[in-house]
Amino acid sequence: MNPVHILAKKGDVAERVVVAGDPGRVKLLSKLLKDPVLVNENRGFLVYTGYYNGVRVSVATHGIGGPSMAIVLEELAMLGGRAFVRLGTAGSLVPELSLGDVVVVTGASYNPGGLIAQYFGETTCPAATPDFELTTEIVKSLQAKGVRFFLGNVFSSDAFYAEDEHFAQKWSQRGNVAVEMEAATLFVVGRLRNLKTAATVVISDSLVKKEWISKEKLEESVMKVAEAIFLALTNYKL
Repeated sequence: MNPVHILAKKGDVAERVVVAGDPGRVKLLSKLLKDPVLVNENRGFLVYTGYYNGVRVSVATHGIGGPSMAIVLEELAMLGGRAFVRLGTAGSLVPELSLGDVVVVTGASYNPGGLIAQYFGETTCPAATPDFELTTEIVKSLQAKGVRFFLGNVFSSDAFYAEDEHFAQKWSQRGNVAVEMEAATLFVVGRLRNLKTAATVVISDSLVKKEWISKEKLEESVMKVAEAIFLALTNYKL
């Protein structure tokens, strides 16, 4: 099958891929690559391929939410991608997490039904967990870079504006430290397609403290984490 949204050729995408929701962030991340080439801009799904530490790496936009993530993951895999790390943002559900903090995602909760049920042909809740070895490489790289981080489960929400005053309490009591929108899809679809996946998020807002990060501080935090993510991906044995 050929991709219909990412109009690149097979081989244009590296085996190792960093994915982010915001095309602006993907542009920023591409600056860390040597000789980056824009291989797709159709539908706003920017994809750059270049080199980091002599290893070929792509940076790609996955858009917002599970369906967009699933489309991009499937098509990047068709084009050669094998290991994927989401570098995204999330909202804190617990007071211990502050703006700019880093969470290495150890699993993702989600509501049953929707996209995942459609993939399985029934309403079921398969475990949404990342690849252990790839996640371990990220942890080692963050430690090597001296980046402070947390390990924790996130809630992958399908509805950005459906939160109410009890949202943070409800989902934190269920073992989640932050909320985002794509990790569960990345992990579940990745396992179905025999792909290696992991996710790291930067806290961009707090549902507990009712505060948002500035654009400048967010970019600073993301770029600090990005170096470790690229290092982990290039060290990871496929």
